Amino acid sequence: MENTNIDWSNLGFNYSKTDKRYVATCKNGKWEKGKLIEDETITLNESAGVFQYAQTCFEGLKAYTAKNGKVVVFRPDLNAKRMADTCKRLCIPELPKEMFLDAVEQVVKANASYVPPFGTSASLYLRPFIIGSSPVIGVQACEEYHFRLFALPVGSYFKGGLAPIKIMVSDFDRAAPNGTGDIKAGLNYAMSLYASKLAKAQGYAENMFLDAKTRTYVEEAGGANFIFVTKDKKIVTPKSDSILPSITRRSLLVVAKEILGYEVEERKIRLDEVENFAECGLCGTAAVISPVGLIHTKEKDIIFNGDETVVGPVIKELYKTLVGIQLGEIDPPADDWVREIV
Repeated sequence: MENTNIDWSNLGFNYSKTDKRYVATCKNGKWEKGKLIEDETITLNESAGVFQYAQTCFEGLKAYTAKNGKVVVFRPDLNAKRMADTCKRLCIPELPKEMFLDAVEQVVKANASYVPPFGTSASLYLRPFIIGSSPVIGVQACEEYHFRLFALPVGSYFKGGLAPIKIMVSDFDRAAPNGTGDIKAGLNYAMSLYASKLAKAQGYAENMFLDAKTRTYVEEAGGANFIFVTKDKKIVTPKSDSILPSITRRSLLVVAKEILGYEVEERKIRLDEVENFAECGLCGTAAVISPVGLIHTKEKDIIFNGDETVVGPVIKELYKTLVGIQLGEIDPPADDWVREIV
């Protein structure tokens, strides 16, 4: 049932309360059965582990109204796997895949009126997260944890939709070698906030973070992976143990190779070779793909497509194809890519 009080075409990427959210508690290393509730607030002890030692992780995925009118979610099993991997690294009892997928299904169904109609370019964003909820003072893992999944209708992550953005190379590091860069821990994003504030103050939408060890290789942005296109239309993405394994990036590489017929490669990419690429984009759940028109470095401005206001043809094709799969307009490479909910 459509919620007629929402202006779907003018949605931003901001929090808004919807009807139901899923909650579950973990005690003695075991997750208890979850349930739907209406209250969006959480009451915790002032010494809860999430406050003291940032023991928290999250995921992000979207529900869409497909062309056939069904409400679907894109590859939620991979989000469940990534959250389990993050839990293991942060000493949080792993959330079972079945519980994660059940929470997704229950929350989408309970908030079905907030799923934007087909053709609006909007979606229902799902935010699952886990926090250490029991009090700690000594540096240690919590004994209890709180899992929630809430939903909200959203529009484009960057203003302007599929329009090129300008970014800059950051002087700060996002993640250290052998650190937590490859998991979706909340602390990784806290690390990027100050750098993001400085970039936006200078007129840039995002940062390009380099490897912390040598500061010569491209890693990722504050909230997205990079994807580059060579002049002969080869798709290249950075490879590093401190990059978050983006589900969107992995999906785009499959789409590029198996559906569109492009050659793809994952490898280390030096900053000094970025100017040789024809196109650049940021990819992730929130943005899908945001074309990059300009990258500011200390030495020069790197402009793609010969015009920083132009969306490259390959980036545009990748975007349209992946969105087409998500919306049921194009057949996916495998049946498990699109999960029907309602």
